Parts: sequence; C-alpha cells; structure tokens
Amino acid sequence: MFKQRIRTDHSPLTYVSRVLLLIVLLALAWYGLMLLLLALKTSADTVNSISGYRTVFNFFDDLDAEDISGRVRWITALAGLGTFLVAGYLALKEIPRPRVARHNLTLEEGPQGVVTVEPRSIERIAEGAARGNGAVSRAAGRYGGEDLTVDVSVSGRDVPAILRDVQTRVREALVQHGVPVVPVSVILAGFDRPQGRELK
Repeated sequence: MFKQRIRTDHSPLTYVSRVLLLIVLLALAWYGLMLLLLALKTSADTVNSISGYRTVFNFFDDLDAEDISGRVRWITALAGLGTFLVAGYLALKEIPRPRVARHNLTLEEGPQGVVTVEPRSIERIAEGAARGNGAVSRAAGRYGGEDLTVDVSVSGRDVPAILRDVQTRVREALVQHGVPVVPVSVILAGFDRPQGRELK
C-alpha cells in the first residue's frame, strides 16, 4: 500500500494578495516603531515629522459633515465597495485546495527497468470499455490510485442493469490490459431520454 501525496493548488492571484499583505504588514511594523518611539519619550513633533500620524489625524478630526459633499460620499462608498469585493475575492483565492497527487502505476519491475502506466491511460481503458455498452452515450473515468470511478450518461429503461454491465466491462478491460483490478464505481451522471414516441 503506497502513501498518497497531498498537493495544494494555488491561484496566480495569491501572489497579488501576498503583496498587499506585505504592504499592510510593513505599514503596521512602521507605525509600531513610531509607537515605540513615543513610548520612549521621543518628541511628538519628531515622530510626526517622520510618520505624519498627527497631521493625518488632525485633518480627519477637523472634517465636518458640511465638508463632505454628496459626490465625495459616492466616491467613498464605491471605493469601499470595490475594496471589499477585491479583498474578499483575493481572500477566497488564498484558501488552499488540497488534492491527491496523481502518479503512474507500476506494473512490473525488473533488472532492465520499470513498466508503468499513466493514470489517464487507465481512465481511457475504462471509458472505452464503458462505451462498449450501446446504451452508454458518454463516459468519463477518474483513477484515484486505489479506486476507479466511471461517470456515464445512458439511455435505456433498465438503468441498474446497464450500470452493472458497465462495471463488469471495465473490470474485464483492466484484466485484458494487464492492469491490476481496483474497486470500480460506476456513477450515473446523465440520462438521455429517447427521442420521439414509442409505438405499441
């Protein structure tokens, strides 16, 4: 029994969010340093000349309701909404998406080398075997290392019998191609209704 390796998919936008996060962290570190200088009894005028914290505070503190026009309110609201949407989207992209790493299946090892088969090849075997049933219109395989899942779309009345036949065909195809038989799950992914009306 081999161990499955877990990989994490990341969106390219994660680098943008990390740059923004770095800017925020640098700003916090900078003003944390200013707070430390104030705690060490450094002149407030000196700290303000470095960081401008007091100038910014006084500017916003002196604002009255009359100083803010309707246009400024709209611009502020849209800027806040845009910031919320962008930051929220980037935060969602930061969520890791773990997945099981796909690997080749080893069929034979010997002094002359190793015989392996790719997961996609196993999936193609399963899909071809599934389409061997005339009632199957579409088939998609997914090899997970320890099991094989086949999603099928069928047309016909006896769906359970069709799914059992597909499962048998896939298992036989694996044996025929020399691939170790793994648990095969057949899932009904779609049902194609027959066109026209039946004459009795």
